[in-house]
Amino acid sequence: MNKYCISCCSTADLTPEHMKDRDLRYVCFKFTLDGEEYPDDMGVTMSSEELFHRMENGADTKTSQVSVAEYIEHFETILQEGRDILHVTLSSGISGTYNSACVAREELAQKYPDRKIYVVDSLGASSGFGLLMETLADLRDAGKTIDELYDWAESNKLRVHHWFFSTDLSFYIRGGRISKTAGFIGTVLNICPLLNMDQGGHLAPREKIRGKKNVIKRIVEKMTLFAENGTSYSGKCFLSHSLCIEDAKAVAAMVEERFPHLQGKVEIFPIGTTIGSHTGPGTVALFFWGDERKE
Repeated sequence: MNKYCISCCSTADLTPEHMKDRDLRYVCFKFTLDGEEYPDDMGVTMSSEELFHRMENGADTKTSQVSVAEYIEHFETILQEGRDILHVTLSSGISGTYNSACVAREELAQKYPDRKIYVVDSLGASSGFGLLMETLADLRDAGKTIDELYDWAESNKLRVHHWFFSTDLSFYIRGGRISKTAGFIGTVLNICPLLNMDQGGHLAPREKIRGKKNVIKRIVEKMTLFAENGTSYSGKCFLSHSLCIEDAKAVAAMVEERFPHLQGKVEIFPIGTTIGSHTGPGTVALFFWGDERKE
């Protein structure tokens, strides 16, 4: 057993099997579907595929972040195992969970004054957040101490690039993220918005691309522009998708052709139930290491 534990929120959108294999712990967000609450436990209780089908049939969804009490319970379980903690949260730009984790840390610091509890704001989401966790696990396995890993995470987290596109605007309209008029026009013109995550961890609209084929090409062009060492990029690449696996596979194939030195194949994960409750189906997200994200 490692002397310390790396932990994160379930919104890192990997899989329970992947988390177990990498010795990563997670605490669950929750979502409500037509008034009934479920844990976002990476698809164990409800798959994101089932969620999206129910959303398409008109189900109402809401999400809730991890509470201070839930963080205290999660952290204390690890502390009682005799392990220190490095916990990474979903971006503070889209959730208040970082603040809740910090409050829990301060409360437990009084009870466990000789223990280390680090909390890092990932400034990321979905499998981009997951890519950060994957790299932290690699560095832990390479022998970094918890202090070294915390410093590395704070210094490098903005180098994880997040690019998203959506081919279905209906849930952006329903959630009020775009107006009905803009959504109607965008749907008629087959507009696929391209977004990324900025340095503050907020989702930022960048371009309006007409047509799925064009937006797939454009998202790979963004990786060419920003990936570490350009087309010689040799790191890992993750994708996530919401009920559009063929679109994700198309992006993955283009990435693997454009970047022949990738560390392994592009790994594709489902967008989880928390993030998916806001995107709905039809979203593809691309994640890779590059230069530091800036406005």
